Amino acid sequence: MIRNFLISVGLSIVFSVSSMALPLEQKIGQMLMIGFYGTTALPNSQICKDIKNYNIGSVILFDYNPTNKSKPKNIFSKAQVRKLTKQLQSCSHDGKLLIAVDQEGGRVQRLKHKYGFYGKFPKASDVVKMDQSQIYNTYKQMSKELKSVGINYDLAPVVDLDINKKNHVIHGLGRSFGKDPKVVASYAKTFIKAMHSNGVLTSLKHFPGHGSSVGDTHKGFVDVTNLWKKVELEPYSLLKNSADTVMVAHVFNKKIDVKYPASLSSKTINGLLRKKLGYKGVVITDDLQMGAISKKYGLKSTLKLAINAGDDILLIGNQLDPEKVKSTKKLVDTIVSLVKSEAVKEESINSAYRRIQKLKQKL
Repeated sequence: MIRNFLISVGLSIVFSVSSMALPLEQKIGQMLMIGFYGTTALPNSQICKDIKNYNIGSVILFDYNPTNKSKPKNIFSKAQVRKLTKQLQSCSHDGKLLIAVDQEGGRVQRLKHKYGFYGKFPKASDVVKMDQSQIYNTYKQMSKELKSVGINYDLAPVVDLDINKKNHVIHGLGRSFGKDPKVVASYAKTFIKAMHSNGVLTSLKHFPGHGSSVGDTHKGFVDVTNLWKKVELEPYSLLKNSADTVMVAHVFNKKIDVKYPASLSSKTINGLLRKKLGYKGVVITDDLQMGAISKKYGLKSTLKLAINAGDDILLIGNQLDPEKVKSTKKLVDTIVSLVKSEAVKEESINSAYRRIQKLKQKL
């Protein structure tokens, strides 16, 4: 016990010293999850240079290429993905680059059958028809496949409650485990345990609840004020000690914040999720280029609000609008200028950096 205590004290000292010693740009780099175009990451590629120069903390892989439908964006075969993730890790400073995909099952699985993956994992609404051991084995198989190609971060499970039959984003795609928060939390816990069995990190989504919504935040502004129910917070409360990370949605909810959508709201993240519900881990945004954000806020304002709200990982997928690809340099330079002008406190960057390093210890 004393030994464990000394190890944890030692690590916290190392973190505080290393976070002081690291250049600001490289601490900011750890906060970025970048989407990029390419099925390889050779040393002279832009993504590899960005990971090296800016100490990027995470990347996200997609199969669908919005700029050229006849070519893959990052994924076209098992061997290729395995090679890509090895190349990406070799570009990173610590060999612990977070390499993420959305792999839920059902319609949302990036590792598809046509690329040589299993690709037939069931959606959440079908998973609930299985018994617990079947569910665990299903998700263990999923985690094994992720691990086999070097993916260490799954942006799942969905813990939204299935409480609105008109919701085509969650209910319509069968992405929810059900209406009862205890049942949903139980299935999510099984998912997390199965992922951890192969060293894959997870993310609960979409805080503070997307199950009651009607609109799609990919396309634009979604106000859930009159539909949202407090019960949607319960899975997060039940899972706060099991969760690796929590993804925050772009839904707007006047009951929580009259001014900003959840992902840019300090009342939602620092106030509700961290202080009230007591969640201590990493918070990741949903893609900040989704219509709900990009149509209303400029880049500088988005980054300022997201960091001040308490987000740790800022997801820039470079996926939704080929004409609005954001370079890592632009993102880092913008955040540096926000710190220099004191629009963002450097301590917010340091806090996010420390939480991310603690998360990476689990790998």
